Formats: sequence, structure tokens, C-alpha cells
Amino acid sequence: MYLPKQFEAPEHAWTLIRQHPLGQLISVDAQGLPMLSWLPMHIDVLPEGDAPASLLGHLAKANPHVDLLHHAPQATLVFTGPHAFMPTTVYKDTLRVPTWSYLVVVLRVRAQRLEGEAAKDALLKQLIGDHHPPYAQQWRGLPNDYTERMLEAIEAYHFEVLEVKTKFKLNQHRKESHAAMHALYEQGSEAERELAQWMKTLGMVG
Repeated sequence: MYLPKQFEAPEHAWTLIRQHPLGQLISVDAQGLPMLSWLPMHIDVLPEGDAPASLLGHLAKANPHVDLLHHAPQATLVFTGPHAFMPTTVYKDTLRVPTWSYLVVVLRVRAQRLEGEAAKDALLKQLIGDHHPPYAQQWRGLPNDYTERMLEAIEAYHFEVLEVKTKFKLNQHRKESHAAMHALYEQGSEAERELAQWMKTLGMVG
């Protein structure tokens, strides 16, 4: 990933993953072509000292990515945050070009399959807790033969994080644009308003 220094923000990686937990899992197949799957991720362990971070997620057992991870467990996980067009109107002069603002976290990971129905069930309950806690009661009340079929149809994974890279591209190197850019995004779409808040988080505006 092309990563100019001014766009690095590794200290905010886990906040963005919490806000946008749908990860894009990327592996390379035997033909050298990318294999892509999308899966919601649960942050299992945050990094502390030399201890690596980890995430949990699952794939459909029928997904060919399962076999690929078995033979080549290292992969890439990409989390994409808000993004939006940035026009040249944020500048006072006209000798400018437009660009695109975006936030992304890229993780190099090692996948380990979690064995057993109990591990799968625990993972699903963690994802339910993250995104829709009221569903937990409904899940517990479903017939055993139904939940067993659902669990049998997935493979659960522990992803050990080997490397973290972030690219938060918000025109940090063009300070003359920040005030107008923030005002523009504050009045825009949901994604633009989120970018405006990130500008505050990164200390670009007061």
C-alpha cells in the first residue's frame, strides 16, 4: 500500500475497526489471483506490549476461502471507513486539483480455525453482542436441530494480527484547506459528517 507518512494514524486503527467492523479478507490462490471474502469481525484482544492483537470471524463452510486458509493461513484484512469527494472549493486559489478523502486499516493476519460447536457458538454470541444484543434471547430459544445446522454450516477463525497499517487520507498536508473542508463535510452526507468528526479527532481543526 502506498502510504505517505502524513496519512499514518496507527493509534486510531482499532477505533475505526469498531466503527466499521466488516472486514475484507484477501488471500492469494494457487494461480496468483486474489480470493476475497467479506466478514464481520469481533476484536478479541487489543495489542499490549509485545502481545499481538487478535480478531474473531467466520466464513461459510462452502466458501473456497476455507480451503485456501487451511493451506495458506497468512492473509490480509482490510477495513474501510468513511470516504468522500473533496472539491477544490476548499481552497482560496484555483491552481488546485480535487481529490478523495478516505480512511482505511490494513492488517496482515494469520488465521487459525477454531474447532468445535462451542467455539462457534461463543463467536456468534460475541458478534450478536457487538451488533444486536436483543437477538441473543431469540438465538437461545431456537430449536437445537436448527442451531446445530447453522453452526455446522460455518467455520470460525481466530486471526492473529502480525502487522497494522493505516491510511487516513484527509488532506493533512494542506493546512490551508482544513477549515473550509471541515465546514463542507459537516454539512454533507453521513460519511462526510463522519469525516468531519475524524478531522477533529486527528487535531486538524479545533
